[in-house]
Amino acid sequence: MTNRIGNKDEAQQRSKQEKLETKRTNIAREAEKKATASAKYRNQVKGQPAPHQSAPPA
Repeated sequence: MTNRIGNKDEAQQRSKQEKLETKRTNIAREAEKKATASAKYRNQVKGQPAPHQSAPPA
């Protein structure tokens, strides 16, 4: 729940520019999370546990 100013929510008092900035930062943050997650699980077979990479097969 947002904070209240009188009988209105604080979110209603924000300017369009402020709302746009918030939206852009949220989208950028989410894209960063997706990129790290996809890099973490890259080249991994679905449904199988991650292989140990301590010693490469020789």
